[in-house]
Amino acid sequence: MGASNFEQWLAGAGDIVEVLRNQPAGPNVYPGVPAEYTNWRDEQMAWQRTCVLFNQSYHMADLAIEGPDALRMLGHLGINSFKGFVPDRAKQFVPCTPDGYVIGDGILFYLAENSFNLVGRAPALNWVRYHAETGGYDVRCSYDERSAARPDPFNRVSYRFQLQGPAAAGVMEAATGAPAPDLKFFHMTHASIAGKAVRVLRHGMAGQPGFELFGPWADGEDVRQALIAAGEPFGMRLVGGRAYSSNTLESGWIPSPLPAVYTGDSLKAYRQWLPADGYEARASIGGSFVPKRIEDYYLTPWELGYGFFVKFDHDFIGRAALERLQSGPHRVKATLALDDAEVMAAMGTMMHKDARAKFMEFPSAVYSMHPFDQVMADGRPAGISTWIGYSASEGKMLTLAMLDADCAKPGTEVTLIWGEPDGGTRKPAVERHVQVEIRATVCHVPYAATARQAYAPGWRTRAS
Repeated sequence: MGASNFEQWLAGAGDIVEVLRNQPAGPNVYPGVPAEYTNWRDEQMAWQRTCVLFNQSYHMADLAIEGPDALRMLGHLGINSFKGFVPDRAKQFVPCTPDGYVIGDGILFYLAENSFNLVGRAPALNWVRYHAETGGYDVRCSYDERSAARPDPFNRVSYRFQLQGPAAAGVMEAATGAPAPDLKFFHMTHASIAGKAVRVLRHGMAGQPGFELFGPWADGEDVRQALIAAGEPFGMRLVGGRAYSSNTLESGWIPSPLPAVYTGDSLKAYRQWLPADGYEARASIGGSFVPKRIEDYYLTPWELGYGFFVKFDHDFIGRAALERLQSGPHRVKATLALDDAEVMAAMGTMMHKDARAKFMEFPSAVYSMHPFDQVMADGRPAGISTWIGYSASEGKMLTLAMLDADCAKPGTEVTLIWGEPDGGTRKPAVERHVQVEIRATVCHVPYAATARQAYAPGWRTRAS
């Protein structure tokens, strides 16, 4: 008889590290858009040089949260401060376990009094749904699953687009026939495009200024066509599925924390609530970092660059643990630039019949939902890399890593271990390969403890 919930599934799974490293699931998919509209290099460079239109309507889940207790519940679940959080604002919402490890994150939109939307990957949304159903709160939740995991992938509740790049304001003016909204970061307003009412969020991806636009699904295609027409004189590019996931390499956001829910007595009831075939049971892990315990994949807010989000001005789940952890030490999030010659040498092994290195796909070389590669310094483990790919804007293979503090200073040389330690045989269908060591240089620490630092071309020489 099959498991009826996630806790039962875990009990029968055996070594959970081995199970997740042998899952058939590859990286998250980006359905609903072509792989490329022009080519992924032009699309990447456009978000730094002109403007791009991202269609985010398909790959994220969306949770509507409504009711008199909605704000109180969210405040109890998030490490963020909710002081001054009012309608027409948004924030990056980060919940942790009672032990202080990150479950996931998402963008929380404060739409109106007692009305919120949380958008992102499933783990953070599942945590909120669980507490809405079991915590005694006067709230209602409505979950809109991502397109890849729903029977009707093209009948979502909302469309969601992003205009990003130096020309984003000009495209907005052309599309709305009015001055571009003068908004602070993560503030919202209303606009009209193609005769449709549109919600507008001041946002930024790939380190460039821009706007997120959303509204009812039925309005989406009219709004999209109007934006395409408005963007044509500005050289705006549409971004396809291949380039989309690589934009995080330039913004410094790590999109892949493994939800830290697989162990711990305090989470048993939550695991019993989760389905046996949900995100957490189907998640895949890949890469050269292979610990003996699943807990070694768990991450704290500081490791992900979210330390400045942690505010002890309210009571929230995980507060006591984070108060103990805050004094450190903490690994530091950093961008690594891989050595050009060693990347080319690894790729050159594709011309060999034997002893090939693990293939580096372009632009994103991520092979699982949760990639973890070992980083070494002076022959010792120094951290992990979690997202790797090529940036045409920089002409470099980059990776987002979390390093021991003594290795995180820009200019420090480290070594990335590329390829699974068993030669790629963890799944019968995976090609055999040999591990290779690739030198890398710490070139950027994306988020300082005191303030956000936006990515900009030339950051390798101005990093702090």
